[in-house]
Amino acid sequence: MTTGASTTTYPARPRRSRLRTFLPLGIAAWLVLEIWLLTVVAGAAGGLAVIVLLVAGFLAGSAVVKRAGRRAFRSLTETLQQQQADGGAASGAEAGKNEGNGFLMLGGLLLMLPGIVSDVVGLVLLVPPVQKALGRYTERTFERKLREAGAGGLGDAYTQARIHRPDGKVVPGEVIRDEAPGGADEPRDARPPLGY
Repeated sequence: MTTGASTTTYPARPRRSRLRTFLPLGIAAWLVLEIWLLTVVAGAAGGLAVIVLLVAGFLAGSAVVKRAGRRAFRSLTETLQQQQADGGAASGAEAGKNEGNGFLMLGGLLLMLPGIVSDVVGLVLLVPPVQKALGRYTERTFERKLREAGAGGLGDAYTQARIHRPDGKVVPGEVIRDEAPGGADEPRDARPPLGY
């Protein structure tokens, strides 16, 4: 039975993460800085120098990305061949050899982007000691996040996401349970009857 008064409750609005708040601001600031630096360089060295700088960065970045892709493919092929020869046993000796492929690829992509700041960051990512240090930091951070998440399966993650991010739909109504004819002590069959 329902009454005339509607008691619709809305879920609490989830709190925005810092990344979602500051990422658009950071990207906008980065774009403004890149444009400003390009205009400063164009004022000091001329427009042709800026065009040459942008084309050279794109060509260097594409060469780095191509090299990183070849390295990754060669590593994958060697690993698969070694696993087939060993009967499926994985070796940990090969892991250190290809540690910086991801950062090499990221450095090449940053070189391909037009701008001076992205080129400098891309060049820094091409330095092997920087790649190793960032690799260790990333690995430690990833392991810490896994430990904080605790042991749980994919179902637990989905349940937590549904609890924290509800879809906002509210269906007013009542739940009426029919008791079994024998009372609460008798077990109920989980399946519906087959008769029509």
